[in-house]
Amino acid sequence: MKFPSPLLLLPSILLLGVFFPAADSGHFLAFPGEHSHWLNMRTIIEELVRRNHKVTVLVPDASPSVNYNSSRDAAKFNFLVPFSRSDMNNIMQDFIQFSMYKAHNSSLLDRFLVPLTIMGKFSQIGKQQCHAMLKNQQLMATLRDAAFDVVILDPMVVCGDLVADVLGVPLVLSLRFSFGSTLERHCGQAPMPASFIPASPLPYSDHMTFGERLVNMLTYTGMSVLRSPSSFCSSLGRADVWLIRTFWDIETPRPIPPNFFYVGGLHCRPANQLPEDLEAFMQSSGDAGVVLVTFGSMVTNLSPDRANVIASALGRLPQKVIWRYRGKTPATLSPNTKLFDWIPQNDLLGHQLTRAFVTHGGTNGLYEALFHGVPVVGIPLFGDQPDNLARLSRRGAAVVLHFNHMTVDELEQALHAVINEPSFRSNMQQLSLLQQQQPVAPLSTAAFWLEFVMRHGGAKHLRLASHDLYWFQYYSLDTGVTICKNVVKICWFTVWLG
Repeated sequence: MKFPSPLLLLPSILLLGVFFPAADSGHFLAFPGEHSHWLNMRTIIEELVRRNHKVTVLVPDASPSVNYNSSRDAAKFNFLVPFSRSDMNNIMQDFIQFSMYKAHNSSLLDRFLVPLTIMGKFSQIGKQQCHAMLKNQQLMATLRDAAFDVVILDPMVVCGDLVADVLGVPLVLSLRFSFGSTLERHCGQAPMPASFIPASPLPYSDHMTFGERLVNMLTYTGMSVLRSPSSFCSSLGRADVWLIRTFWDIETPRPIPPNFFYVGGLHCRPANQLPEDLEAFMQSSGDAGVVLVTFGSMVTNLSPDRANVIASALGRLPQKVIWRYRGKTPATLSPNTKLFDWIPQNDLLGHQLTRAFVTHGGTNGLYEALFHGVPVVGIPLFGDQPDNLARLSRRGAAVVLHFNHMTVDELEQALHAVINEPSFRSNMQQLSLLQQQQPVAPLSTAAFWLEFVMRHGGAKHLRLASHDLYWFQYYSLDTGVTICKNVVKICWFTVWLG
């Protein structure tokens, strides 16, 4: 593909500071990830804007999901890249289709090699995106002139950390996890003993069997070998603050560095009034209530077989059903089920008549269900979803089914269980209290530390000294060798003199 001329596309924009002048306002540069990652970053951006800060969002013109051109909310720069929106979507769909329909019947080798090949394609796109940014002199000059105070980066985006380094601006990371917890361990210096901290996204608890600990150790080691830390930690390791998008309501307890802040559920909020048509549908359900079904924004279609299984099970329920689904209407769809292209998910989960949530287990939707205390039937499809749902299942707030193996009866029974057994809702409501009864709300915590980094030019006082040690110093191998050497000498002299 021919590389286009490095031009900066400047849509018609006005920076927010024009509308909200403030003496202590700052200017933030945001590098958001795509799809569900963007939802979290957008929430942070909106909070910064509410606090009278200026925000510029930098994305490639091929971005499939980031759309933030409103001059009232933020400025958005697009830059040209040598790939298209369809290129990015096709790679993602390859990963999703393999995970959903092929992985369960594939060999162990293919389960490893196919995702690795797909990740290689993402890596190639990332390199092209990095080149398009750093070699675009007009773009870099514009960014320098903007005098940013802080760069906010989702590590899913390649090169945002290098831009922060070139601009000499403090860096704040926002992430849910990295595969094998590689970034957290090596770049953030977070101690993660394989004996009781499962590597993301393994669906293990912190009380693992021997076999699970063995897999966990191999995962940690394998990811460290595949992703050499020295290749990316030189810049990511300089991040002043890490905003981790999970919380101790479902996260396993662990030691963390002082610059790690857990802000899971920062996008959650009380429910708003539903549109009239949706409210009428909810009220028509009577005391039975409504079941909400969605598999996220990235899964736009299901195979006819799986769609019909789900539709048949939903049709057996006394509840009415709202199903976000954009594929061909399932042949077994029943009158109690209504299909929607889009739904106000948070507002529906917060409705008093919502009885259960059928979900793939994405972090955002799971935290919304947790926030509103709605029990879950989980059908994980890919990524961290099996891990997310396993956490809720261990806490007695969810029933988890296998997407390719579940039957109509199993899905019906799972829904009857979470709706009619009080323990599921009670356990979910207890998790909701843990989420809501924090000293400081997650979004306020994230905004506080972003403003702290802005005011102080970083947060170096929170940085562990282990960042500056060689690996043999970190593990005290040099001192250990010295001690062993001297012990051997003493023993040898003792024997020789004796």
